[in-house]
Amino acid sequence: MSQTIVALDCMGGDNAPGEIIKGGIEALKENKDVFLKMVGRQEDVNRELEKYDYDKTRVEVVNATEVIETGEPPVVAIRTKKDSSLVKCMYMVKHGECDALVSAGSTGATLVGGHVIVGRIKGVERPPLAPLIPTEKGGALLIDCGANVDAKPSNLVQFAQMGSIYMENICKVKNPKVGLVNIGAEEEKGNNLAKETYQLLSNLEGINFIGNIEAREIPEGKADVVVCDAFVGNVILKMYEGVGGVLLKKVKGTLMTSLKTKIGALLIKKELKETMKTFQMDQYGGAPLLGLKGLVVKTHGNSKAIEVKNSIIQCISFKEMNINDKISKKLAVKKEN
Repeated sequence: MSQTIVALDCMGGDNAPGEIIKGGIEALKENKDVFLKMVGRQEDVNRELEKYDYDKTRVEVVNATEVIETGEPPVVAIRTKKDSSLVKCMYMVKHGECDALVSAGSTGATLVGGHVIVGRIKGVERPPLAPLIPTEKGGALLIDCGANVDAKPSNLVQFAQMGSIYMENICKVKNPKVGLVNIGAEEEKGNNLAKETYQLLSNLEGINFIGNIEAREIPEGKADVVVCDAFVGNVILKMYEGVGGVLLKKVKGTLMTSLKTKIGALLIKKELKETMKTFQMDQYGGAPLLGLKGLVVKTHGNSKAIEVKNSIIQCISFKEMNINDKISKKLAVKKEN
């Protein structure tokens, strides 16, 4: 098996470069098929690397003197900061030097760079951000969660197609169920975008469209691919994260209220930890920007090492399963029809 070469933006995110590089080292130790090009200020990167024992034959440090900050205008930042870690990572993917890039940096700059530098696959109208979110039945793909706030029905149809390809090949879900987020299950519910998209998806061959789903049905795992525009998707994602964090604090607080609950917590500690783990967002890695000519993975701005590690590992499956080729062929067939 050939190595998957990942460009790691070591300067992006709230916890850079420490947690980013730590996650990279953990990915190297977990999977021997990973090669990392760690991009950032050379002195800072090397200083962090000195803390670890790792296979130095699978790491290359690439110097980048600039950093794109979160508050900068994305288009201006991408155009003017050519020596930034994010832009350098983008060009490595564009020129085929790397199979993928992982960044916890500016979402806006990542989206702009993906479009302008890496470029879209022919036939893809708008690449969506598509994170896996936890459900009762496993992970579901939320598509889109932040790239296309003002989407058209044809965009959402492509999201459904790309999401189905991803779930079937990466998550091994046979004939994944596709649900359209709406305010009711009935066909006539929702705004014009939802109504028009419903009709298009109902008549589309090659996907398992189950109709509208309401937000409360998402955690139940009713759909494997959850389709919506980025405005709705981002609200769903942020609500997920907020409620999950509050519930975790509440459960921990309840288990520490008395001697009886503390004993109970000790007895179920292992099982409870495993259950809670399945509902932690960082276990699923970052969100791929689907539909680009190369793989771009965006992790949370406050990512810790575990999310960075999982984001890097998911790049291997993406490459092995030739997801971009499958998306290209699928949308080319649609265009011909």
